[in-house]
Amino acid sequence: MSNVDWKQAPKSATWWAVDANGNANWFCKPDVAAFTDFWFAEPKSAPSFGFEGDWRQSLTKRPE
Repeated sequence: MSNVDWKQAPKSATWWAVDANGNANWFCKPDVAAFTDFWFAEPKSAPSFGFEGDWRQSLTKRPE
């Protein structure tokens, strides 16, 4: 379990995770492009919060 400090997260971040390369990211709600029918979601760099362990177990949902 990670010790994610959600106070540091962007307001729209709903997930935090570490990838296979050890890089941590915030994953935000997708943005809908105006006057189009598509959306995009760009991960944003995040602190690692000292996470150690299998990156596959890092996915953490923002508390309600």
